[in-house]
Amino acid sequence: MKGQKEIAQLLKGLEYELVQGDLSQIVSDIQLDSRKLTEDSLFIAIKGTVLDAHKFIPKAIELGAKSIILEDTPEQLVDGITYIKINSTSQAAGIIAANFFDNPSEKVKVVAVTGTNGKTTVVTLLQNLFIKLGYNTGALTTIENKINDEIIPTKLTTPDPVTLQFLLSEMVKKNCSYCFMEASSHAIVQGRLQGINLEGAIFSNISHDHLDYHGTMKEYINAKKRLFDTLPKKAFALVNIDDKRGNVMLQNCRAKHYSFGLHSMANFKGKLIDNTFEGIQMDVNGHDAWFQLIGSFNAYNVISAYATAICLGEDEFTTLQALSELKPAKGRFEQIVSKNNIRGIIDYAHTPDALENVLETIRDIREEGERIITVIGCGGDRDATKRPIMAKTAAMLSEEVILTSDNPRTEKPEDILDEMEDGISPTQARRTQIILDRREAIQKAVEIAEPRDIILLAGKGHETYQEINGVRHHFDDKEELFKAFN
Repeated sequence: MKGQKEIAQLLKGLEYELVQGDLSQIVSDIQLDSRKLTEDSLFIAIKGTVLDAHKFIPKAIELGAKSIILEDTPEQLVDGITYIKINSTSQAAGIIAANFFDNPSEKVKVVAVTGTNGKTTVVTLLQNLFIKLGYNTGALTTIENKINDEIIPTKLTTPDPVTLQFLLSEMVKKNCSYCFMEASSHAIVQGRLQGINLEGAIFSNISHDHLDYHGTMKEYINAKKRLFDTLPKKAFALVNIDDKRGNVMLQNCRAKHYSFGLHSMANFKGKLIDNTFEGIQMDVNGHDAWFQLIGSFNAYNVISAYATAICLGEDEFTTLQALSELKPAKGRFEQIVSKNNIRGIIDYAHTPDALENVLETIRDIREEGERIITVIGCGGDRDATKRPIMAKTAAMLSEEVILTSDNPRTEKPEDILDEMEDGISPTQARRTQIILDRREAIQKAVEIAEPRDIILLAGKGHETYQEINGVRHHFDDKEELFKAFN
């Protein structure tokens, strides 16, 4: 992430205190990670939820950093080093990075998508839609970051602010007109979107998730709302009005207000006409159209993508025609059918609401006699309160359930499964199995399935790894299901 800027240029738009040094000092690189520092770098010391990067300042200087952005002044200052004190380095990092990369969001229109479920699908739909409409387009998602067809791997739903501004600057170099990005609640609270001029924001929905981080649903909702509170007047705010928090997002929002929905009065109204394993037929603002995505929850994703295009000035008919040609995002209701007609569905559903949506969709579409076998786990080091709810939801809406590992991370898989099992009633227990090894769980699901049964592998979707004690081991639900089918 190389460049050449004076420190004074990077601090434009910020309040700061020069503790020591020269603001005309040239910065050739900016980093949040002290291990990546090189000569003449600027190091931004952020106080994270786990680590306080202030303790790495001596190491940063040793590696060549000549400038330090910090909140707490060290007891000993090193001669020749410029120290700048800022009230919140996490909130300032995005603005500093934007200045370093020449404010790329002034040259590419950025639209952010937030909500518990649907973010990846909506962003993927929007990028593919606008490519079909003839634009160079970037996308930042949980699955991957993309600039047109070029894939840049990702580990976070929303990248850190320096990486984010770098990616936007790369999109400018590739002549992108638009960037569509997921905005997680963590990223909003941590200021990762600071320094981005948003063209618009989309709210999909809110349900139980991330309470391990936010503490309460109220704080989780407020985190999402902060995105809309900071939108400029010229931007658009597009919300799912069928979700009761849709109107909450619009309170005190200065941007132009728009709504979409299936059941309420809305600027962009959809009506689900037909729902099959091949796709959905919808009425969209009076136009009949067919889409290759499946389920009522995807009807919301389709109409939000359509509404966004119209808010950005695209033609209604051309937009619908292009949308009808698009396929689902990887790991989102992705299907494989075996030789003996067992249908496998891989889906990222990892919240109670998302799991319920997927299972209700399968129940709506399936024919009489077709059983649902759900394989489900819950991630370690994440919101534990949803574990029994996830198991209960799976048991209520499936004929057979296999509880198994997801990404246990640093927790014992057995402990996670014990907490999930608490949500299973004695009656449901008779048709619930617990198989610790996810590969064995998938094989067992295929063993007990009969022709025309439906196996749902929930929770991992696009992921191609299983994280155990800090190590990511290769594991792909789709790959394992394909092996089990053959």
